[in-house]
Amino acid sequence: MISKLNILLVEDDDVSAEAVIRSLRKVDADLSITVADNGKIALDILNNTHPTFVLDHPFLVLLDLNMPVMNGFEFLDAVRTDPMLKDTVVFILTTSDDDRDKSKAYHQNVAGYMVKSSVGPQFARLSTLLEAYKAAVDFKCR
Repeated sequence: MISKLNILLVEDDDVSAEAVIRSLRKVDADLSITVADNGKIALDILNNTHPTFVLDHPFLVLLDLNMPVMNGFEFLDAVRTDPMLKDTVVFILTTSDDDRDKSKAYHQNVAGYMVKSSVGPQFARLSTLLEAYKAAVDFKCR
């Protein structure tokens, strides 16, 4: 039996964040989604040092690249060099369709790279991808 999947959405645009949340809730109304509006807050959540947000296992991260304070690449660098976080499953969800960004992200071992404009109406393809991912992975092992 697969445990409940928890999602950390790292997104500074409120409209995009709401669209992602609505799309994911259509697939799984009970999905646990925590939102951080920059990489620094997301790291605090992952390290259990945030004053209000706690993220339970199993989880995955949906990461925007272009954010203030700590951008997505800075976040990825911090996660991949932290022995406790280095195996964190991260999917990029960004406006950047730049091949250099894609290459840089995949060199940081991201699980997937999705361009917001290509994901479809109300992020429908994102929901489909995450549902397939959830079905394919045994989260009890994490």
